[in-house]
Parts: sequence; C-alpha cells; structure tokens
Amino acid sequence: MTTPDLSRATWRKSSYSNGGGGNCVEWTPQFAATGVVPVRDSKDPSGPALAFSTTGWTTFVNAVATGEFDAA
Repeated sequence: MTTPDLSRATWRKSSYSNGGGGNCVEWTPQFAATGVVPVRDSKDPSGPALAFSTTGWTTFVNAVATGEFDAA
C-alpha cells in the first residue's frame, strides 16, 4: 500500500458528529479508487492518518452501523 499525499485531501466527518469536540474521526474518499482510505483524528488534523484498505474500511463502517461494537 502506498502512502497518499494528504496535503490537499478533503476530509469528511460523520453526520452523527455534533461539532462539540467529541471523539470523531475524519476520512477522505479521494484515494478509494487506489484501494486506500485515510482516516485521522478530527481533534488533531495535522497529526498522523491511518490508511485502511477500502475493504477493511467498508467492513468497519458496516460493523459500526449494525451495532457490532455497542457496549454490553
């Protein structure tokens, strides 16, 4: 997996984020065609980003949406 240049990336935040400084992640879809989905901490936009495969990211998002990680 190559490291994408994120200097001009357009980041997206979950529509569930309220803008109150909570625990949010941002992702950029710009590199999905290359098989990479960069993800970063919204509270540290100049910090590092993690790069997930598109399959890994899709699997994670679907698991969150179906409640797979809900607290017991």
